Amino acid sequence: MTDHPLPKHLSPQEAWQLLQEDPKALLVDIRSTMEFLFVGHPQGAVHVAWIDEPEWTVNPHFETEIRKLLLGGAVCSEDNPCTPIILICRSGKRSLEAGKALIAAGVRNVYHIDEGFEGDLDEAHHRSTIGGWRFRGLPWEQC
Repeated sequence: MTDHPLPKHLSPQEAWQLLQEDPKALLVDIRSTMEFLFVGHPQGAVHVAWIDEPEWTVNPHFETEIRKLLLGGAVCSEDNPCTPIILICRSGKRSLEAGKALIAAGVRNVYHIDEGFEGDLDEAHHRSTIGGWRFRGLPWEQC
């Protein structure tokens, strides 16, 4: 088994800054459809589920769906750098795994938001109290 590089870690604030500085950067929310719709999501994020209901298995078309979003940005050269792909999930665990899979499939310039959208659980088993996109006050919306 070959070890592949890990996606680059970003804090929510670093991800927001990258999105502001690079208009080609792509923010992909990889949570389930229900999480994306009802918990909320970063403004401007596109949704491609890594694992989704009802089967709760890894999306076999994940890499293809990401490549479709790149619109040619998967071809990288010195004159045309790779499009930054920033993945976000609930707490940073699924985005790390999805990022590894993209890198293993040859996709480059992959990042993941290490705190996710809601962050880790606190002592009372609540999210969005100690980290995450929403906790950091970054723009988000809810359906």
